[in-house]
Amino acid sequence: MSAWWREITGLVLPVACGGCGRPRTELCETCAAVLEAAPRRVRPTPEPAGLPLVYAVAPYGSAVRAVLLAHKERGALGLAGPLGGALAAAVRAGAGCTGGTGPLLLVPVPSARRATAARGHDPTRRIALAAAAVLRRSGTPARVLAVLRQRRAVADQAGLGARERQANLAGALDVAVGGRDLLGGGRVWLVDDLLTTGASLTEAARAVRAAGGAQQAGNASGQGAVRSPASLRAAVVAASPSAFEINRN
Repeated sequence: MSAWWREITGLVLPVACGGCGRPRTELCETCAAVLEAAPRRVRPTPEPAGLPLVYAVAPYGSAVRAVLLAHKERGALGLAGPLGGALAAAVRAGAGCTGGTGPLLLVPVPSARRATAARGHDPTRRIALAAAAVLRRSGTPARVLAVLRQRRAVADQAGLGARERQANLAGALDVAVGGRDLLGGGRVWLVDDLLTTGASLTEAARAVRAAGGAQQAGNASGQGAVRSPASLRAAVVAASPSAFEINRN
C-alpha cells in the first residue's frame, strides 16, 4: 500500500491504539506512557566490537513492540510522532554526556530497498524526522542526514543469531557521495527504531567512521571530519529486555 493511500485511510477509517487495540485512539495514555520512560544506556550480549554507546527508552515487548510494528508494518503513520518523541529523549539523554559543538545530526540506519518498497515508507527515517523536530522545538539544533546506503544485498535478519547477523551486514553500508562533508557539520548520532544484537548499528558506525577517516586523510587540519569513534553515539526507541537488564554504566 502506498504512503499516500495510508495517509487517506488513516483519516477516514476507525482507529485503534497501536499498543493495546483500544478503540478510537491511535495511542492511548497508558501505552503512550511506556514511551515516556527515562532513557538509559543499553548493551546487547554479546556486545559487538565497534558498537557505539547506545541509549534507549523502553524494553522491546508488549505495547512497545506492538506500537513499533503498527508503525513499521501496518502503516500507522501517526505513531511516528510519539515514537519520535521517545527517540529524541534517548538522544537528549546521551547528548548530555558528551562534549562537542554544532547541531545534532541524526543518521538513520537504512532498511533494505525491497523492505521500504513493500512497506510504502521508510519507518526509521520518519521517526528520525519526528525526533529532530522535537529536539528543535526544545531549543536543540538537530537535523536528519539520510546519508547511509546499502552497497550490497543482505539476507533477511529474521531467525539469524548475533554472529550470523554481524556476518550478514559486514561491509553492507557506506556513506553516499556528498555525505562525508555533511557529517562534518555537527555531532553525529546513529538512530534506529530497535536494538537487538547491535549488528545494524555496528555496521552503520563502521561506515560513518570510515567516511570520517577518509575525509581526515584528505584534510591536514582535520576540520570538517567526522568525530573520533569514541564520540560517536546511537539512540533507539527500544532495545531487547536483556540489554536493559545488564547495567554496566
